[in-house]
Amino acid sequence: MAQNEWILDVLSDLNAFAVENGLIALAEQLDDTKLIAAAEIASMQAKVRTPADGNKTRIEPGSGGFGKHQHTG
Repeated sequence: MAQNEWILDVLSDLNAFAVENGLIALAEQLDDTKLIAAAEIASMQAKVRTPADGNKTRIEPGSGGFGKHQHTG
């Protein structure tokens, strides 16, 4: 498990507790919070994968429905 992904398990456990105890509004809020946490974790991981030269690889549609790599700087 990645360094920060443990928080997703904690949020899932809290959500399960909320549902089991009839705390519906809290459960819904925890669902939203888990989505935000997952997006932030993914964003952090994407920054780590950025090449050392700073170029970002972008996939754009090419012929036949397949993408081609283009580098932006």
